[in-house]
Amino acid sequence: MTTTLRPSGPIQSGADGAQSRAYDVCDNGRPVGAVEIAAEPPGPRGGTGVLRSLRIDESVRRRGRGTIAALAAEEVLRDWGCTQVRTDVAADNTAGQRLTAALGYTERSRNMIKRLASDPPALPDGLSARPMTPEEFTAWEDGAIAVYAESLVARGTPQESALPAARASHARHLPQGLATEGAQLQHLVHEDEKVGFLWVARFEMHPGLVIGYVFDVEVDERFRGRGYGRALMLQAERLALAAGDARLGLHVVTANRPALRLYESLGYEPTRYNLAKPL
Repeated sequence: MTTTLRPSGPIQSGADGAQSRAYDVCDNGRPVGAVEIAAEPPGPRGGTGVLRSLRIDESVRRRGRGTIAALAAEEVLRDWGCTQVRTDVAADNTAGQRLTAALGYTERSRNMIKRLASDPPALPDGLSARPMTPEEFTAWEDGAIAVYAESLVARGTPQESALPAARASHARHLPQGLATEGAQLQHLVHEDEKVGFLWVARFEMHPGLVIGYVFDVEVDERFRGRGYGRALMLQAERLALAAGDARLGLHVVTANRPALRLYESLGYEPTRYNLAKPL
């Protein structure tokens, strides 16, 4: 058995230097699967590759073809100048999780979802939530973009690409600022003092899955460790239910263990693991 990759189409190139290509996975020239890879625009320290998809036909699985195909795809990405590669695996794809673990991928972040109860949860006594004012939004946005850029770096995005990507994301999801349809940005208040903020909106979290989504949540550093993070997540549930959503999703960087423990304790379950490895 000789497993190789054979291009199934031309390289697709972007003006910014990004490129992608699809391949057949072949045994002695016979297609037995498919793989698609991409390379993001290169930076001073090299580009980031993406293993977008990998499929081996059911009838020929469990014979090492997936491993060989993934390694061959990584070699192509090295030739394209990539210094790292990232991919994602669905939470119910145990075979994919075993394969990526064997190949040296490590989890950088995960997507999680909670199915909400029909009755909105009550906020703890003494806490309330109110919409962010335009002045507060202006003061908040630059800092929020910087924090999001840091999270992108933690997930494997090159430092030089993270801030432009964070700015583009905010422009895409908040094109009209506070007036953006469906976007709800609120402050959590205790005794007339703002202790944290929350951004919730409807979002296509996975292809075809549009649900309530927590884009951002943070407790002011001065007030951490007092249960306000949990209260903010309860308010997120209230907002999602009021918008007609029965599920609420989020994304969390794996290294943020306190946040991950909070979401798990609230009943969020992983839907997708986001992985990376150096090349």
